[in-house]
Amino acid sequence: MYLYLLGLVFFYYVYRWVRELPRVPNKGSKYVYITGCDSGFGNLLARHLDKQGFRVIAACFTEKGEGDLKKSCSSNLITTHLDVRSKESVAKVAAMITDKVGERGLWAVVNNAGVAIPSAPNDWLTIDDYKSMLDVNLNGLIAVTLSVLPLIKKAKGRVVNVASVFGRISVAGGPYTISKYGVEAFNDSLRLNMTPFGVKVVCIEPGFFKTNVTETSILSNNVKMLWERLPQDIKEDYGPEYLQKALAVIKDKVTKICDGDLMKVVNCMEHAVSAVRPRTRYSPGWDAKLFWLPLSYMPSCVTDYMMLRQAVPVAK
Repeated sequence: MYLYLLGLVFFYYVYRWVRELPRVPNKGSKYVYITGCDSGFGNLLARHLDKQGFRVIAACFTEKGEGDLKKSCSSNLITTHLDVRSKESVAKVAAMITDKVGERGLWAVVNNAGVAIPSAPNDWLTIDDYKSMLDVNLNGLIAVTLSVLPLIKKAKGRVVNVASVFGRISVAGGPYTISKYGVEAFNDSLRLNMTPFGVKVVCIEPGFFKTNVTETSILSNNVKMLWERLPQDIKEDYGPEYLQKALAVIKDKVTKICDGDLMKVVNCMEHAVSAVRPRTRYSPGWDAKLFWLPLSYMPSCVTDYMMLRQAVPVAK
């Protein structure tokens, strides 16, 4: 019986592997718009797709990001400034892309831009903290998508949205998981809306990887800043030792669980853009596949127990 089941699983994965091998033709005529190309996944993806022959439009937030990409890529790659929080910036880039692609349309948009701070227990934060992150991670992603969606429909192309395993399970306070749950919801509804038009909508759900989002110095400075501005009564609720214990957890555990091989994510993004039959979801990272996603299907009592066991204890 077990051998029979193992055989079925084996043949399923072989079938899926063969089915996913074909790539789209004429890459040199296909434009791919990527946000958040200053560093991390977006930067690597822009370089990777440029080498494969796609016409990449790499949107960066900084001039340095644009300059570094231009130096390391072919003359086919186009860089542009983009602030996803700004309607004017999003519209300006969309207008430029419309002029570039013409009647061919836009083959793909990869919504990669995102931030991870401010993050902390919910009662440390203000509504402005939530708005600042949601404007980038969720509202910005939606704005960019809608700005070029007519061009993608024209090309019968792709929308690739970068969410997170924390869009499937919420284990931390603050707006990050809320923004990623929102990305998942937008992705699912858009996928259903766009199916009749031949547009494929794909979600990337990475686990922990070594990027600016998980940079321990950035996360630690964020926690220190938020702690210092807290009212005294909330500090007393958590206790005088809480800050140092929280910083120790960031330094120790985040460093240990982060995967340094960013190409695991980039390869999933590339497949979503270039495969004839991309998957609906990709979950790069062994922590995503073996821990976070299985945990997300568990009863709340199980997930609560697992997370609270690892939580920094409070004074009250």
